[in-house]
Amino acid sequence: MLTAAVWFSCNNNKKTDSQTDTGPIADNDIRGYLSALADDSLTGRKPFTEGETKTINYLAAQFKQIGLEPANNSSYFQDVPLVEITGTPTAMQLNGKTSATLKPGTDFVASTRQELSSVEIKNSPLVFAGYGVVAPEYGWNDYKGLDVKGKTVVVLVNDPGFKSGNRTLFHGDTMTYYGRWTYKYEEAARQGAAGVLIVHQSEPASYPWSVVNTSFSGSKLYLQQDDKHLSRCKMEGWVSEETAKKLLAGAGITEDMRAYARKKEFKAVPLKTTTTISIVNKLKYSTSHNVAAVLKGSTRPDEYIIYTAHWDHLGIGQPDAKGDSIYNGAVDNASGTAALLAMAKAFKNAKEKPQRSIVFLSVTAEEQGLLGSEYYGSHPLFPLNKTVGNLNMDALSPDGESKDIPITGRGQNDLEDYVEAIAKEQGLTVEADPNPWAGGYYRSDHFNFAKVGVPALDMHTGPDNKEHGREWGTKQADTFNAEHYHQPSDNYTRDMDLSGMTQTANILYRIGAKLAGETTFPQWKKNSEFRAIREKSMAGK
Repeated sequence: MLTAAVWFSCNNNKKTDSQTDTGPIADNDIRGYLSALADDSLTGRKPFTEGETKTINYLAAQFKQIGLEPANNSSYFQDVPLVEITGTPTAMQLNGKTSATLKPGTDFVASTRQELSSVEIKNSPLVFAGYGVVAPEYGWNDYKGLDVKGKTVVVLVNDPGFKSGNRTLFHGDTMTYYGRWTYKYEEAARQGAAGVLIVHQSEPASYPWSVVNTSFSGSKLYLQQDDKHLSRCKMEGWVSEETAKKLLAGAGITEDMRAYARKKEFKAVPLKTTTTISIVNKLKYSTSHNVAAVLKGSTRPDEYIIYTAHWDHLGIGQPDAKGDSIYNGAVDNASGTAALLAMAKAFKNAKEKPQRSIVFLSVTAEEQGLLGSEYYGSHPLFPLNKTVGNLNMDALSPDGESKDIPITGRGQNDLEDYVEAIAKEQGLTVEADPNPWAGGYYRSDHFNFAKVGVPALDMHTGPDNKEHGREWGTKQADTFNAEHYHQPSDNYTRDMDLSGMTQTANILYRIGAKLAGETTFPQWKKNSEFRAIREKSMAGK
């Protein structure tokens, strides 16, 4: 899971496994799959390892045993061609109004997607392009009148609405996709920039510099592209806030950089400084796999509801204090994958067969940047304009049921209305994302369905634990984030209370079952940035 905050943790409050009266999935339906997927024998489920081979073969065997058809013609597997790029940057040299030698890891991080042995940017003029956003629906264009060919743009993380005090400016404090670092890189490439540097600030980024340093350096996996990623900027990176302040001050900008860039009359500012850097790469090519099965609909088999969960985790890495070096990822995300299998079994065994087809898609390389779902979005096994919606499961709660249901990025599409109807029936409270400025909606696999226009939902049990209350639930979340998230200690134990996983799975099951019996398609909300993409897609239906 790529979120900066995970709302669940592990505890030792064992609860009896029993059939729930709110859906067909029971704790034991998930437990067997979870224990198998989080077992040491799968060596942390990392792509390109023996752990991947064992994991995907296990998933395919389970889908076959349940009685589902392969989704990719006669195969349960969809090849996902990847390239691993290990880039080593030199120091970054600044010359001009601001002169300095910047140290990698301390003052900046930089990499390249271009599949070349090395890349170089030499004496590239730096330009401050505000938030680096082109958003016609908001009347916003930071690149207006700006030719950035051969230049390196310096842009701010998040979007103009953040901490503006204006709820009508973009989505106010709720991040839109325009605020994500992925968008900044994409837009800079569309504009033809040679390089792009995002100014790191902990509050609008929602994570400290240490996360940038560890996440954006070293080896990275990317989807292979026909053009070898040569359409992307030569250099993509981040620069420290301290360095950015010096650069802007050299160009006469001494006020708060976010306030300066959110002015309606903002125009890009040349920083009167050039940058020079080179990056040496090591390249490795290989293929990972999505695993997909389908239960054909009885009356409208050419319309599809897609459930997703990523099967991958981090493999074998740095040992912890106990000497454990296998990153099993029980919560993140053996839990979602186990629920996916349990849900497939429930749909197969249901007395009333779904009228629309149900697809169960377990994707690869989520931990490497949502790559498996991104590949599916650009190479769908089923037409996107015939895909009703996507229901995603990532890092389900091992702490028991909650009285609240947080919806990541609440306010995006009609699938949320289905959650609210079920919650009302069960006496639950539906809540918005507790940290909307962190952009959680763009950090798991549902996003790549949204990105191609398919309404997508990501929801969880919340911190208001039914048995222990909100304070206890919040403490469990904090403990998980601090001690277990992306650590070897994210292990399966028999003492896990799986009723929270079951609660989430049953709500999502009921949504899928309802969608399968309808003839309409859920829509994006009026102010969603994905609405226009869906309308264009559906126009060709």
